[in-house]
Amino acid sequence: MFQSIEEVGEKLGEQSYVSDRRLATVVFLATRLGKPVLVEGPAGVGKTELAKSLAGALELDLIRLQCYEGLDEAKALYEWEYSKQLLYTQVLREKIGETLAPAESLREAAEVLRGQEDVFFSENFLVERPILQAIQADEPTVLLIDEIDRADEEFEAFLLEFLSDYQVSIPEIGTVRAARPPVVILTSNRTRELSEALKRRCLHLQIGYPSSEVELEIVRLKAPGISGALSEELVETIQDLRTLDLRKAPSIGETLDWAQSLVVLNAPKLSKDLIESTISVIAKYDRDAQRMLDHLGVNARERKDLGQMEPTGEKPEEAMYEMHRSVHKHVH
Repeated sequence: MFQSIEEVGEKLGEQSYVSDRRLATVVFLATRLGKPVLVEGPAGVGKTELAKSLAGALELDLIRLQCYEGLDEAKALYEWEYSKQLLYTQVLREKIGETLAPAESLREAAEVLRGQEDVFFSENFLVERPILQAIQADEPTVLLIDEIDRADEEFEAFLLEFLSDYQVSIPEIGTVRAARPPVVILTSNRTRELSEALKRRCLHLQIGYPSSEVELEIVRLKAPGISGALSEELVETIQDLRTLDLRKAPSIGETLDWAQSLVVLNAPKLSKDLIESTISVIAKYDRDAQRMLDHLGVNARERKDLGQMEPTGEKPEEAMYEMHRSVHKHVH
């Protein structure tokens, strides 16, 4: 698919995806060795976007399986189209009766009916879900198994056969193998530790927060309307905020949202008023927003205007006593 590591970087760049040599090397090896790639890192650093960009770079269809707690084979692999099976049963009722007529007992009738099961449990009644779609596709595809860490451990175990041999077992039909194995990308936000068995089957890629130079390049690619000076100021601010103890540090996604918001607002610079009014774009929790504003010195004046007492070293009860004494003195 790719002829060199350099071509991987170039093709991803054409999709506006900024990559380094380490990332390009893992992607190149995955396509050459036919191995899945497990991409781990914080939310919003470009893991899902990598799969989308890879599909665009290779001009392949992207099939996406979004994982969640309780996900099972029926939603990921296949399920039977029961309404269609029931319709066929109703239409063929007379023929079924003729087939069972020679049977002299219920046991014999069951044996005859069992021999006809493949009529109703065939691929004609199978509803393909993402994994089976990728296996049976006529052309190679990119299969994104997104946020695998949100699924249960049982689902991880189910994936092992597929990740090893690009095949799945369907009890009523048998083993289904991929004629053209897909390029598989699994992503994880590391909300839980994945099994060693799953990790062994994959090449591993760790994506973290980018350096200021890389992030600035991403902003210029994704938000071309922003000025050079403002983009540098924005990236510098984001990089600074990531050093704080936050519940959810701003990711590349939040950086781009902020940059695009500033373009829409036609902002010339990142003023304190502008930061305060747009802080919700990058902060997902009230506590984080407050901590960011405090760190940037944005809302100190507002807190003072609200009449909050500045620290004086006095105990609260002493301060209250002095206030009452002053009021009493002026009244009398």
